[in-house]
Amino acid sequence: MSSKRCDQTVAWAALQGHWQAHGRDLDLRDLFAQDPRRFERWALSAPEMLVDMSRVRWDVATGQHLIALARECGLEALRDAMLAGEHINHTEDRAVLHTALRAPKGQGPQSYAVHAVLDQMLAYVEQVRATAGGLQPGEIHDVVNIGIGGSDLGPQMVLPALDAWVHPKLRFHFVSNVDGHDLAPVLRRIDPKHTLFIVASKTFTTQETMANAHAARQWFFDQGGTDVARHFVATTTNVEASKAFGIKTTFGFWDWVGGRFSMWSSIGLPIALALGAEHFRALLAGAHAMDRHFAEAPLESNVPVWLGLMDLWNRNFHGFGSRCIAPYHQGLVRFPAYLQQLVMESNGKRVDAEGHPLPYQTSSVVWGEPGTNGQHAFFQMLHQGTDVVPVEFILAKRPSHRDASTWSPALRAQMDEQHRMLLANGLAQARALMVGKTTQEAAAESAPTASQTLSPAVLARHRTFPGNRPSITLLLDQLNPASLGALVALYEHRTFVSGALWGINSFDQWGVELGKAMCKDLLPRLATGDVSGLDAATAALIERLA
Repeated sequence: MSSKRCDQTVAWAALQGHWQAHGRDLDLRDLFAQDPRRFERWALSAPEMLVDMSRVRWDVATGQHLIALARECGLEALRDAMLAGEHINHTEDRAVLHTALRAPKGQGPQSYAVHAVLDQMLAYVEQVRATAGGLQPGEIHDVVNIGIGGSDLGPQMVLPALDAWVHPKLRFHFVSNVDGHDLAPVLRRIDPKHTLFIVASKTFTTQETMANAHAARQWFFDQGGTDVARHFVATTTNVEASKAFGIKTTFGFWDWVGGRFSMWSSIGLPIALALGAEHFRALLAGAHAMDRHFAEAPLESNVPVWLGLMDLWNRNFHGFGSRCIAPYHQGLVRFPAYLQQLVMESNGKRVDAEGHPLPYQTSSVVWGEPGTNGQHAFFQMLHQGTDVVPVEFILAKRPSHRDASTWSPALRAQMDEQHRMLLANGLAQARALMVGKTTQEAAAESAPTASQTLSPAVLARHRTFPGNRPSITLLLDQLNPASLGALVALYEHRTFVSGALWGINSFDQWGVELGKAMCKDLLPRLATGDVSGLDAATAALIERLA
């Protein structure tokens, strides 16, 4: 592979010149006025969606410089190396092959091993689902997934998103925090005779997961349970450790599956139990369709590439330090949290692939909340705050209500109207961020709730919106298994693109390790009170807690 870090290219210098000359002063309102075809130019199609990037603060010249940068950085070769299974995660000497997990049989690396586990897992899933909700002992009513990080965030994100396809007689619970206040409320709601616990840990040594697993097993025994092998399964590579725990049913995966990319593997067992084999395969197929787009589309029409380039442009030139995820679909309530790990664990790095400190910023902070809730919380800052925060709106043209066929015509009409209201709000927020409101426009309006004693000029300044605040809109026809798969894969590839341009390894996570190592040292000190060798603050706090 021949690749360069972005700032070591000729294209980067050209991009800096473009920024200095006029890129920094681009105004979205002027750009739309000057180019009637701006939407057509910047709205690109990808599997299952349309992505509108016309409200990004860039122009045609910016795009040309960015594509040149991608080529000079060797992005295409890096992409192809990842998809072929080369060990691009060089700090751990591993391949990065989450795309192989959703490739059809015979069409990806490690295909035989991948499909052997997939077929085994889905056969088990159909057995459990066939008697779900039954009254005989061992017939499952509740599934408790015990994991953390990618072993929790992926499944916990997918289930509400695809609620319309979830088995009606299964209830799902997610326990991740080592804090017992996470597990205890779940245990109150379940019956040991009808509960399946999934212990999700690649190594079967993850501290939080194993603590919760041992607590769940002890509760199971305390409630009279005896058949651990029937009520506990594991998704792990450490079969021996799971056997020692008492688990006989395990589903494995491989070291080339990173935690934040693992929902497509056996870590997706709770997803498969919820959706069934057919819909789980549809989720994989949607992701694979996006994989093919990323692999085959020219850079000029490649949506993950453009989004990765946008991240670089927004972060390193405009200086935007965070980005807001605003899905206008309540099913995507956990999507911002899922993306926090995907983006910030992947690209929250300060050194390049050779370990050299970087002279520019990398990952932005990712945060968000579904609309319209966010409008009544933090959108004030988005519209009138001192920081400019790009927003990513996600809209679905059609709702996906599980019970719609049972509704009365009146209720169906009301819910249809509420969906139109939801879409109108999303469109309005994007437009308001861009257009804003001048002080003169504000002065010409009446404001019924405003103070009657305040000067009209002062009031107008309070009601001024600067506008020119960027956003993108991702438009799905419907949120369903295929489109959700494509959406998640889009964000995965986008994250890879920006990391590749920055010259970092997006697939390790050494920053997670230091705190975990220190925890192992501090845990016994809480019992003994030993504070030798500690800093004064930690020592004082241990003395109060011990």
